[in-house]
Amino acid sequence: MSCAPVLEKASVFSYLNRSAELPTLARRYRENNPFPHIRLTDFLNPEIAQIICEEFPKPTTAAWTQYKHHNENKLGLAKRDLFPPGIREVADELNSPEFVSWLSELTGIPGLFPDPSLEGGGLHQSARGGFLNIHTDFSMHHYHKNWRRRVNLILYLNEGWQDEWGGAIEFWEKSMRRCAAKYSPMLNHAVVFTTDERSLHGFPEPLQCPENVSRKSLALYYYTLEPRGEAVVRSTNYHARPGDGVLKTAMIWLDKEAVDLYSRLKARFGFSDDFASRILGLISGRK
Repeated sequence: MSCAPVLEKASVFSYLNRSAELPTLARRYRENNPFPHIRLTDFLNPEIAQIICEEFPKPTTAAWTQYKHHNENKLGLAKRDLFPPGIREVADELNSPEFVSWLSELTGIPGLFPDPSLEGGGLHQSARGGFLNIHTDFSMHHYHKNWRRRVNLILYLNEGWQDEWGGAIEFWEKSMRRCAAKYSPMLNHAVVFTTDERSLHGFPEPLQCPENVSRKSLALYYYTLEPRGEAVVRSTNYHARPGDGVLKTAMIWLDKEAVDLYSRLKARFGFSDDFASRILGLISGRK
């Protein structure tokens, strides 16, 4: 006998209202610079957003994977079975055929499908000092060689977030001359954007939030099938900003090369991020 759902499915995402807005939203998505994207406020039913905000796992939970190296400092949790019940149901809804069909119309990308394994996605959390350098994402799924990554959806779950704490997601021009758009990670705000070699994004300045506050989000990635032999495989590609200086620029490049090697080994041998997380945990002094 299965457990009753925590949330009412019809109340998670308002298909009726959002579908009526879809032509306008799709036009905004296409026209936004520096690459196709949109910020959606009141993304979920506000009551649902509040529920999943309150049940978001604490950073001390042992299940978190550590992503701590020169280009990022954050925690990740991609194992759906370890999600609190409300977050699990929201993730399932956002990976449902009905929602993915809506997303395909929004982005103008046919044939989108979700990743049930949440590879690289799921829950993300960064405490004071956390950051994520400007980058483009890996282009192909590590374990499915013909799955091409096409769209990111990031739902923010930060009640009372203050702008002075930083943490706004920044979208940069392909030339890396300037940040062309930025959005604060406010509760129930979501960003959706096309994922390709132009999609430079991140929050590169270390967070200045109080010690008892963290930047929290749910990230879902969507794919299309790529004919075999036509895939262009790119690892996560980090970029220095103007003014970062010679030493910092060099360190960003060196770390990027290490990440590229790690990604290729991961795709070839099929291991998960848990092993690397344990090593990083030891290096950073985690007990």
